[in-house]
Amino acid sequence: METATTKEASREEGRLGTFGVLGLGYVGLPLALEAARAGYDVIGFDVSTDVVSRLNAGASHVQDVRPAALRSALDDGTFVATTELDRLGECDVVSICVPTPLNKIKDPDLSFVMAAGEAVASHLRPGQIVVLESTTYPGTTEEVLQPLLEKSGLQAPRDFHLCFSPERVDPGNTQWTTRNTPKVLGGVSDACTQAGLAAYRPIFDTLVPVASARTAELVKVYENTFRMVNIALVNELAQVCDRLDIDVWEVVEAAATKPFGFMKFTPGPGLGGHCIPLDPHYLSWKMRTLEFRTRLIELASEINAEMPRFVLRKIADALNEKGKPLRGSRVLLLGVSYKRDIDDVRESPALELIRLLADKGAEVSFHDRFVPSLVPADFGSEAGPTYRSVELDADTVEEVDAVAIVTDHSDVDYAMVARCADILVDTRGVLRKLATPSEQPRDEPAAVGGVDAG
Repeated sequence: METATTKEASREEGRLGTFGVLGLGYVGLPLALEAARAGYDVIGFDVSTDVVSRLNAGASHVQDVRPAALRSALDDGTFVATTELDRLGECDVVSICVPTPLNKIKDPDLSFVMAAGEAVASHLRPGQIVVLESTTYPGTTEEVLQPLLEKSGLQAPRDFHLCFSPERVDPGNTQWTTRNTPKVLGGVSDACTQAGLAAYRPIFDTLVPVASARTAELVKVYENTFRMVNIALVNELAQVCDRLDIDVWEVVEAAATKPFGFMKFTPGPGLGGHCIPLDPHYLSWKMRTLEFRTRLIELASEINAEMPRFVLRKIADALNEKGKPLRGSRVLLLGVSYKRDIDDVRESPALELIRLLADKGAEVSFHDRFVPSLVPADFGSEAGPTYRSVELDADTVEEVDAVAIVTDHSDVDYAMVARCADILVDTRGVLRKLATPSEQPRDEPAAVGGVDAG
């Protein structure tokens, strides 16, 4: 554990100063606390007064940030949260960690980046280092952010340094964290790259410099495009296996025994998370402006988007075999977050599956210890029903007509579910792990595919 003495020694070496983090979500807050732990005095900026108040009271809203770590940084004065953007001028380094969503037609929405850029520009001073971490298309840092900052009258790299360094956060991953995940960084000039590396070196165990900010931007979207395409492949394989009456999980596990030339991806109910469903569309949009069509990305997106409907059909078919229509049937979903043991429902395929089931007249309920409720905003709507997580016990399972394992949280008693469910559709291969050759589940689980980490 780093002590006050080591922090004083760090400052005496002239390495550290004041580090600003603009946006205190799942990327910005962990970065802010790592910067504080490294020896920076950290100012965290957020537009939400509620977020700022809770953080300053020691309450973390980010699952991966332990309240004890937050309170420690608050107590020793190395971190403070604020809504006062005029304090940006105090910072030697400013890291921009704001959302980059897609609009309704899946084009990039850079409004948060532009607002952040305008705020930084209003308080930009010579010698500052500005690093964009928000995932975006190649060219954003130079074509969008740099002109905004240079409206201040200062020029990069003459007066300030500008870089792009993509976040690589995997929520819930305790092995690879903010500090030990290799950190890619590229500047709009060689001098900017070197300045950015110097600023980030105390925070990260491994830095990976690349030729330019544009290169770093493409690294990020390529990483998640790689995952999206391979998830689409295994999702399509799941549908192939369904038609051939072959166990997709057995195929995947057997293929994974090959010690070279193969990387294991597993099927699931669709594509979810804050990165993989969105990031490839940034690249597709950029290439459309250059009159180039990214056909593989578009096809992979279509395959993954179809998966909730495939799960719907598996549930309807299973009910039909029991002589029950989908309309009026009670369907219980186990897990609605986009992956195991986290509380994040962004782009979760469970949301689309709930909508599809409700549209078909099913009575939908869910159990998820990490997600106490789903409100209309979670579905991208201003109105609609609110769903609340139900308790999971034998009576709950026996009372419904069908159960679907959508997210395989580790706290669920799946053996009990398998014993008590009349119909059980498994989109995660959970039952295959439970069953022995002599004790198979009474309803063969449906093999369907594709959520993975962001």
